[in-house]
Amino acid sequence: MGKWRLGAAVATVAVLAVACGSEESNSGPAAAAGWERDAATSYHRLTTYPVYENRPAGADAAAPTSAEISAVTEDGETLIYTDAMGQRIGFLDLSDPKNPQGTGTLSLAQPGHADDQPTSVAVVGEHLLVVVDSSGGDFVAPSGRVDVVRISDRTTVHSIDLGGQPDSIAVSADGKYAAIAMENQRDESFTPAGGAEGDLPQPPTGFVQLIDLSGAVPQWAATPVRLDEAAARAAGLTAPEDLEPEYVSFNSRGEVALTLQENNGIAIIDAATATVRTIFSAGTASVEGIDTEKDGLIDPSGSIEDLPREPDTIGWIGDDHVVTANEGDWRGGTRGWTIFDAKTGTVVWDAGNSFEHLALRVGLFNDGRADKKGTEPEGLAVTELDGKPVVLVGSERSNFVAVYDVSEVTAPVFRQVLATGVGPEGILPIPGRDLLAVSSEADDAEAGVRGTISMFGFGADFAESATPEFPSIVSADADGTPIGWGALGALSADPADADRLFTASDNAYGPARILGLDVSVVPAVIDSQIPVTENGKPVTLDVEGLAARADGGFYLAVEGKDGPGNALIRVSGDGAIEQRITLPAEIAAGLGSQGLEGVAVQGSGDAEVVWVALQRELKGDPKGVTRIGRYEPATGQWQWYGYQLETTDAAGDWIGVSEIAVHGDSLLLIERDKRSGPDAVLKSVTSVRIPTDAGVTDTAAPSVLAKTEVRDLLPELRATNGWVQEKVEGLTVAGNGELYAVTDNDGLDDATGETVFLRLGTLN
Repeated sequence: MGKWRLGAAVATVAVLAVACGSEESNSGPAAAAGWERDAATSYHRLTTYPVYENRPAGADAAAPTSAEISAVTEDGETLIYTDAMGQRIGFLDLSDPKNPQGTGTLSLAQPGHADDQPTSVAVVGEHLLVVVDSSGGDFVAPSGRVDVVRISDRTTVHSIDLGGQPDSIAVSADGKYAAIAMENQRDESFTPAGGAEGDLPQPPTGFVQLIDLSGAVPQWAATPVRLDEAAARAAGLTAPEDLEPEYVSFNSRGEVALTLQENNGIAIIDAATATVRTIFSAGTASVEGIDTEKDGLIDPSGSIEDLPREPDTIGWIGDDHVVTANEGDWRGGTRGWTIFDAKTGTVVWDAGNSFEHLALRVGLFNDGRADKKGTEPEGLAVTELDGKPVVLVGSERSNFVAVYDVSEVTAPVFRQVLATGVGPEGILPIPGRDLLAVSSEADDAEAGVRGTISMFGFGADFAESATPEFPSIVSADADGTPIGWGALGALSADPADADRLFTASDNAYGPARILGLDVSVVPAVIDSQIPVTENGKPVTLDVEGLAARADGGFYLAVEGKDGPGNALIRVSGDGAIEQRITLPAEIAAGLGSQGLEGVAVQGSGDAEVVWVALQRELKGDPKGVTRIGRYEPATGQWQWYGYQLETTDAAGDWIGVSEIAVHGDSLLLIERDKRSGPDAVLKSVTSVRIPTDAGVTDTAAPSVLAKTEVRDLLPELRATNGWVQEKVEGLTVAGNGELYAVTDNDGLDDATGETVFLRLGTLN
């Protein structure tokens, strides 16, 4: 195993906020402290495998297929994942973890069953235990089974009826027992007598099945362990007459920790005697400094009061403490994770707002879930690195896994955050090979989101596998809270500092702000924010381009919902709107919903020139020819030039321009397709000479400028070993001569949410 150093280089994230008038800021180098990466003590992303590539022969590549929970063979060479959408399990060869190979699937559908869906898997020697929910949506008479599959030939050699609807499975470290959480889940659309829709109780109640794995496989059978209603009632659990087990985990003593998510409870069961040792409440938590409104804003000033934790996944830290991911369900969810004393049920540590603040800091805040359960910590695993216990917690809604050293259970220390696919569910350490597999279940081919297995390697041996590492941008604090950010669609050099840039979010997050970015450190640090205001009030704008002026202040390229809504806006250095410059009426009339995408400034004073880029063709212009605009503030005159777009042969795809920047006597542009992941074919930086001839001033066909490809960005995006991002939208050359680009994460709307900040070196 790689060495896990506990030095300053991996200190807990903590930064000091300094308020500077309307611009809240913090020193970049200070903010970067705690994010320095020691290769020997870090996970490195090796690859992101889309599981649709492992579909059965003849299956449609666009058909939904996902990866939810995974297990690995004892040699660490074969990973098996559940695909409930496809009613199957899939197999991956991990001989080369940087290049997993799909080796096929096994269907679990049986004649007469409407909906045989795998919910979990576990390995026992040469066999695989596959938990199958065969209820088919029948909440009153739920059913399920365990299929025992011989891994070598994928033959089902035994099947065990479970007498209800199962969820999670775990196997004891000595291989003697398997435990299965029999959820018998509620119908969220049913209204019980005297309750509200989706309320409990909704019998039948749940329980646990234990399987004694000694003896020959055909003799394996399930023994139910019933949970005592009186004990659950005494512990203060919700609806103790209808307990719904969710997740199981063994410690080294053969004790099973069990979450009762909807009931906000935890039980400890002795497998050897099949007895319940204790049941206790997961309790409630009050959390401040979080965003609780789904309103398109990043506003972590809200709070939740005394909400039940409603834990989902559970794991053991040693034999005496359990740790839970508090996703929540119908009444609660506290946006973090908790460590309990397993004997007394006492809380020894709780994450409070720190897990949600991590999402804010790395640009993975999902406003669409702010009014519900926020980051929704769901998946969890406990492993060891150099003999030290480590907890990995996954955020279902913000698409990351956070790594914590829990050597001291009363004071966990944050170590690292890993970007994943959409909806990370299964977190599987493979300690014998220093590997980690994260399975993500969300799949929507039309939206460019696919179910994936992300592979990570721990230690220096894997250090060269991912460049750049995630996160490539973090934020400092303002007034004690991380500066929230995301959807970065613009970049500009700071005329006053060679190692600083400005960036801005589009209308995925509002009101509009201009963010200061320190690129002298790695990761780069957002350490200031300037609110954009009009008549003294914050204003929401779809900022797609940003350019800092030599004379002070900024130009913003603002895209509208229609052509006339597009505008070039000049703001002062403190963010106040000074002028709204509309496009010529005939140009605006020819624009659709994709209009102004970039802006750049050249010169100063009366010689100042503003360049803008339109994303796609103007109505009436030649097919595939979009426009570059030249605006003279001194005269108010517009001129237009043509830019020839590449073509694509993919159905529904299109090519567009998403940024413009000035470099010497040339204009640099980003030209890209709208595809992501392995389907992406064009993400490019191009160059055109700044024209000296006059352009057209109306809708007449413009002359097309000759272009040259400067940089193919696909190799840079693929080098992260993550999901290739669709929207490369920001580009600039800083005063230090370096070229930078950034991706727009769409505010996590149909996207992984990962922001990739590319340092592209010096241009000749």
